[in-house]
Amino acid sequence: MSNDWLDIGTLNDIPKRAARVVKTVRGDIAIFRTMDDQVFALDDKCPHKGGPLSQGIVQGDSVTCPLHNWVISLKTGEAQGADQGCTRTIAVKLQEGRILLSWPGLAVKAA
Repeated sequence: MSNDWLDIGTLNDIPKRAARVVKTVRGDIAIFRTMDDQVFALDDKCPHKGGPLSQGIVQGDSVTCPLHNWVISLKTGEAQGADQGCTRTIAVKLQEGRILLSWPGLAVKAA
């Protein structure tokens, strides 16, 4: 495995249609698992008012912010519909059932 990827756990660590938070020096990253086992990573901050996207409802490849119901694409981080704004996406991949997060510039905070 390359040093550019950080192993953050297994796919089974995250329930379907849910999220897990990874704390980094650049802020919290929400790792989402969809119903069909796709995995996405976004800053855990809605572009509207900074709501915790990790606490939102995952539907398909989108998450609904728990504060004001903005729908955010898990693929692009962009707000959907008439809403405008974008949250940062982070590269993530599955490898042999493990979730790997792009490491450069993210440095994980000590627990």
